[in-house]
Amino acid sequence: MNTINVEGEKAKMKTGYTTGSSATAASKAALLSIINQKKIDNVSILLPKRSFLQIPIHSCEFESDKARCSVIKNGGDDPDVTHGAEIIVELSITKKINEIEIDGGEGVGIVTKPGLGLEINKPAINPVPKKMITENLKEVGKDILLKNGIRVVISVPKGRELGPKTDNPRLGIINGISILGTSGIVFPFSTASYAASIRQNLDVAIAMGNDTVVLTTGGRSEDFAKKIVDLPEHCFVQMGDFSGYTIQQCGRKDIKKAYVVGFIGKLAKMAAGVKQTHVKGSKVDMVFLAELAKSCNAEENVIHDIRKANTARHVSEIIQENNIRGFFDLICSETYKHMRKHSEEKVSIDVILFDFEGEILARKSEE
Repeated sequence: MNTINVEGEKAKMKTGYTTGSSATAASKAALLSIINQKKIDNVSILLPKRSFLQIPIHSCEFESDKARCSVIKNGGDDPDVTHGAEIIVELSITKKINEIEIDGGEGVGIVTKPGLGLEINKPAINPVPKKMITENLKEVGKDILLKNGIRVVISVPKGRELGPKTDNPRLGIINGISILGTSGIVFPFSTASYAASIRQNLDVAIAMGNDTVVLTTGGRSEDFAKKIVDLPEHCFVQMGDFSGYTIQQCGRKDIKKAYVVGFIGKLAKMAAGVKQTHVKGSKVDMVFLAELAKSCNAEENVIHDIRKANTARHVSEIIQENNIRGFFDLICSETYKHMRKHSEEKVSIDVILFDFEGEILARKSEE
């Protein structure tokens, strides 16, 4: 069996491990600390694809029949809100012979809606992590399971705070995060799967007889776009950070028109010619934005403030406070120019820049 190196020495971007792998490692370390009566610093866990993954243990406390171990979740270079969260496992030996119980504690979300393949009113611990924990504990705890059982309680101290930053509220998972993972490894940006979902979305629109799509940077911009563009659900494509790739695919698949919709942060990057707008992949170019403001006759102190701005949203506030006319129009026209070019001039573009309340700040389409 292969051992996977999480640091990805030869890879440009680091992989990480899922919350499920973190919980598995903490569980295995807890059981090993009881068996060996010594602190465990790192463990090798068996993944679903039968390879192994080395994971460091953050904390480890043990007694004769119970232990508490934790792992700091490492998302690698993936945009992941759970990166850095502590995943804690409290493991105890029970009298239920050959039985492994897995439960959720503080910070692990509770399921409230059907359709997730999980029991309602139970912890949001997905089947693959449960299987991983069970397999890894059976591997090292054979002797214990002949006479006893094992109970695992997973908790995430920051889980309640992190839950709302994930898809959980929309899925009906409350009060925490989910213990997730299908492979055990987090791949940066999940680029291949995201690209595939974009192509699939475009193919569905075409198959349904539509040649116009609405490309949005996320759920919020999609919601605002739906209020002004009357098209079927399947015509709305969340391109996320992959604006260049998505519009290129539109050109290749004979999409005739694409609305390009978003907020100042992503559109400022698109306007500067960035094709992949993820926050870790590219920063908003404040010098570029300052030059745009300069061409709108902004005063020197305003241009200076823009250069020193923290975020694109901050720039937007400076522009509005100083009533700089034409700035948002320039963002749209520059975005329009680059997106037309990325589409190989094949797709008619309509760029819409929203403010954070859903009002249109500026718009640019064919003359």
